[in-house]
Amino acid sequence: MYRLNLLVCTVCVLSFHSSAASFYDNPEQDPLPSGPDAAEELHRKWDTDWGFSGLSTFAHLNHVRCLSERDVPFDIGVIGAPFDTAVTYRPGARFGPRAIRAASARQTPSFAFNHRRGLNPYLSSYTILDCGDIPVSPFDNALALRQMSEAFLELGSRTPALSQGNKPKPKLLTLGGDHSVALPALRALNKVHGGPVAVLHFDSHLDTWNPAKYTSSAWESAQSHFNHGSMFWIASNEGLILNGSSAHAGLRTRLTGNSWKDYDDDDRQGFLRISSDDIDDMGTKGIIDAIIERIGVETPTYLSIDIDVIDPGLCPGTGTPEPGGWTSRELIRIIRGLEDLNVVGADIVEVAPAYDGIGEQTALTAAQLGFEIMTNWVGRGLSRMERGTEAKTEPKDEL
Repeated sequence: MYRLNLLVCTVCVLSFHSSAASFYDNPEQDPLPSGPDAAEELHRKWDTDWGFSGLSTFAHLNHVRCLSERDVPFDIGVIGAPFDTAVTYRPGARFGPRAIRAASARQTPSFAFNHRRGLNPYLSSYTILDCGDIPVSPFDNALALRQMSEAFLELGSRTPALSQGNKPKPKLLTLGGDHSVALPALRALNKVHGGPVAVLHFDSHLDTWNPAKYTSSAWESAQSHFNHGSMFWIASNEGLILNGSSAHAGLRTRLTGNSWKDYDDDDRQGFLRISSDDIDDMGTKGIIDAIIERIGVETPTYLSIDIDVIDPGLCPGTGTPEPGGWTSRELIRIIRGLEDLNVVGADIVEVAPAYDGIGEQTALTAAQLGFEIMTNWVGRGLSRMERGTEAKTEPKDEL
């Protein structure tokens, strides 16, 4: 009797499996797309990625070698500057562009609606491309400076995809690289915009130091002046920075010597200084208001973010860490509050992934800052288009 029941159960199971479709069965496949709608069908099926799939571009944006492809217009270009041989402490920021791109993987264009601004920058009317990297020489800093200067000028002089106003120019978000990459960017902006620009500088350090303070007079050279702590000193002396309209924010650096001479030099270069401690008394809104009062919302401005402005307990992956910094939330909130500034170019620098945590927290923060900057650019441009200001006034900003 037991054997009979077992036989009946076995037959029932086999019968069930033969009649019910299994999840693992090989399903009927759709025929391969053909005809006039084939291309559209292929895009519908395959032109998408998960955060963990696809080639590593910033936010899964289309990659074009913009420096050699002049016939592909763009409004915003993400460009890597993998250069770190002008640092005074820990190297490694040459790998910053790669790390930031990898950390931006969850910013898929289909999942990037920014709720605070009410738009998705990657699905807007603006063309945003990942323009790859500048092939910067790691052997010769003078050559590297020339390469970056020419590259920024080449890209910044292009006609954007969505032309607005009388003098349309695309915007560049540079992924560093050490902070010295700001000097060639400012040289290019000076030529593109026909004059100096304000600098909004988020950093724990001044970066307006006379380069002679870094080296002994016995070993000083002209090439040693190009370093990541003196690029704004050089830019100021070249007339690239608007004196009296620029600002540092997040400062907590030690000074040289035994006096306030570094601040005297900084004053002559026309920077407002906002310390890291000031946020305790002013709050993020007070910081935002002080920056806007200093710079205004129409002045062409270069936004430069050294990731070491954030406390190294939160963003350890950087070359010259300084304890006592802002949180990533505070900095992101400040950047969001500056959405009306006329930012004509920006960088995020000093991300050195070799010193980052296993969770990539430094690179993740840098990628989020890039998203916020591009949201500000697109939002400001769309708002100005809606108001029709481009047709009525001589514009200073095209986005």
